[in-house]
Amino acid sequence: MAKSKSTTSDKAGNGDEPYLVLARKYRPQNFNDLIGQEAMVKTLANAFKTGRIAQAYMLTGVRGVGKTTTARILARALNYEKEDGSGGPTIDLSELGTHCESIMASRHPDVIEMDAASNTGIDNVREIIENARYKPVSARTKVFIIDEVHMLSRGAFNALLKTLEEPPEHVKFIFATTEIRKVPVTVLSRCQRFDLRRVDAPTLVAHFGGIAKAEGSEADTDALALIARASEGSVRDGLSILDQALAVASSKVTADVVRDMLGLADRSRIFDLLETLLKGEAALALDAFAGLARDGADPVQVLSDLAESAHVVTRAKIAGADGAGDTLSKEEQSRAAALADKLSIPLLSRAWQMLVKGYEEVGRAPDAFAAAEMVLIRMAYTADLPTPDDLIKHGVPAPTASDGTTSTPAGTNTPMPPHPQASNDAEPILQSFQEVVDYVGRKRDVNLKIELEEQVRLVRFEPGVIELQLEPKARAGIVGDLKRKLDKWTEMAWNIAVVREGGRSTLREDEDAHKAAELALISDAPLLKATLEAFPGAEILKIEPLVDDGESSGTADTKSRDGAA
Repeated sequence: MAKSKSTTSDKAGNGDEPYLVLARKYRPQNFNDLIGQEAMVKTLANAFKTGRIAQAYMLTGVRGVGKTTTARILARALNYEKEDGSGGPTIDLSELGTHCESIMASRHPDVIEMDAASNTGIDNVREIIENARYKPVSARTKVFIIDEVHMLSRGAFNALLKTLEEPPEHVKFIFATTEIRKVPVTVLSRCQRFDLRRVDAPTLVAHFGGIAKAEGSEADTDALALIARASEGSVRDGLSILDQALAVASSKVTADVVRDMLGLADRSRIFDLLETLLKGEAALALDAFAGLARDGADPVQVLSDLAESAHVVTRAKIAGADGAGDTLSKEEQSRAAALADKLSIPLLSRAWQMLVKGYEEVGRAPDAFAAAEMVLIRMAYTADLPTPDDLIKHGVPAPTASDGTTSTPAGTNTPMPPHPQASNDAEPILQSFQEVVDYVGRKRDVNLKIELEEQVRLVRFEPGVIELQLEPKARAGIVGDLKRKLDKWTEMAWNIAVVREGGRSTLREDEDAHKAAELALISDAPLLKATLEAFPGAEILKIEPLVDDGESSGTADTKSRDGAA
């Protein structure tokens, strides 16, 4: 699309001239005006310079990156001719030629534009084939520009193949499409293909800033960054948003004006909401979301912004603050880096997956606000759960429902536990290390519970004082994590120290020893011996207490090696 340059001075209110929207007013007139398509321009420059001009071109890319405009500029280059009759095919179009103005205005008799979306049939293509037989009226080359070419029917494509492969020497074809996969390979193989790229955010910000200045208006860099982000690499979309922002703003386009106009949320508030969610604070998250909605933010857009923020924080985690994103201010980069220091990649990845799935759900829901709230509640409830990889690594199965199926919330692979703030009961006074570990489990910190069971040996315990000996494989930060969480949960200061020796067996070793003793004891029971003899190959899998009339204390499950229970 065009740089900040116009071939007309049309403005609203100048005489009787109608207002011309920015996307048309600043449409590129030559290859130098195109932004973000340097690779294509370089290729065409070399081709024209060496005379290697193709018979057909295929331009593909997302909406608004300049496919149709590029096609017209290419038609102008093929037919460039100066007023004195000199000149030939060239990409140097700094001066207007004889045919240039009419070609760019789409009214030249030898440059025929057709919209395949409304001319899809074989009869339309037959008209093109018939027209191609005749030489140009005034230009050097007859150019057929077919927009949205993927909309042609199969029969139309087939009818075009022969002429496309061996067109008359005075004919060139230029196709444009947003759906390149729908174009038959037989057509693509006869064309020189150019993929027009999405324009990156910094380039768009500079471009929009120049246009705003040319229009006699001011625009904040933050406002232009929001417009560039909302345009998703499309110059035309961005210019349409800028056009609207210039109309809304009384004097200066600010970030607040753009947010209000598009229903966007302040990114700092989105970061706040993301942090609140990943702390598991559901009530605060719902209050923050309600505030965004009251200020005009769209629920679907909030989820989209949250997903984008999760992506930004993940990038900051990997590439540092400078790598977080091109459209972020320094303050936003610092905020993303600060969040990245607190959050893990697995947690951010899970948040991203839940938000993407939630975005789809909210888009289909009859009440978008309620659906978005449910997504946020789901995120808060699963915030401090271990990831599926952690569960698999430690061999912890997900809890199962009474029907034997795994109970998991939509959009996650982890079980939905009770809310950590569901109980208002006073916190218990922990009297033993086993009670500490059980308490950590009730607080739903499964990873820490497993580490305390398997990787530490108790040396001394008193309420508020713990001495531990760490296993060689123990994580370095385990003691700090335990102290910080116990201080917060119990609202008392804990003194936790690490010593080099004197540790007892781990809780897991105690549990295994207890199970072995129970197994040895029950193995001598006459009834069980008789059962094992009656079913050769049977094994004792586990021992469970019986809840009966109190007469029996336990029972054993057995299973034969061939699978019979």
